[in-house]
Amino acid sequence: MDWIPNFDHYKHISFDLWLTIIRSNPQFKNKRNELFRDYFKIDKPMEELTAVIRNMDLLTNTINEKVGKNLDTYEIYLLILGNLTDGKIERYTKKDLDGFYKETEELLFAYKPLLIHDTIPQVLETLHAKGIGMNILSNTAFIKGSSLRKILEHYEISRYFSFQLYSDEIGYSKPNQQLYQYAYDMILQTNDIKKSEIIHVGDNVVSDYDGALTFGFNAHLLKTNLNEPNLQPA
Repeated sequence: MDWIPNFDHYKHISFDLWLTIIRSNPQFKNKRNELFRDYFKIDKPMEELTAVIRNMDLLTNTINEKVGKNLDTYEIYLLILGNLTDGKIERYTKKDLDGFYKETEELLFAYKPLLIHDTIPQVLETLHAKGIGMNILSNTAFIKGSSLRKILEHYEISRYFSFQLYSDEIGYSKPNQQLYQYAYDMILQTNDIKKSEIIHVGDNVVSDYDGALTFGFNAHLLKTNLNEPNLQPA
């Protein structure tokens, strides 16, 4: 089976999203960074702005993994703005942040994330036809779960997942065991199965592999070989 091994002996598969099912469109981040500069009127070289956004992306992801909570998208925006304006973020209002996210989402749909593998829809359809339950369990950062749901709808694969859980909506980030417990409770609502009959599939050793094993799920680590920064989570 392409993309993932044969998991027919499991009753339920939990999937990470970024670099597991989708990857960033190579054009999106540059367009998003240009929008950030123009929308917030940042008078800095593009190279500096890009570096700050990338560093804040890595930093906030690490914080979320270590603390187990979820830094909100707007909090990440303000951290970036604070870094670029010597901490002068008082000028930015909730309305400003709402407006930027709206335009960012429009960009996301213009430069949609790509499926990590062309066979994904066929593989999901096959698993679903075999009666294997599936869900999405994903950390988020710049892109909210509400937008990611629309992306999966676009690719016509959302129907294969009994539920989708995103860290910005739940308030916890993988590998926090409370997020895995939340997912397990959702699974048990429709299927009384043991943790050992569930496998979580993802690309991140800390969040997906170690986190799932610690909780009692099985785990499979995908190696996507997509190391270019522009292909990483948006």
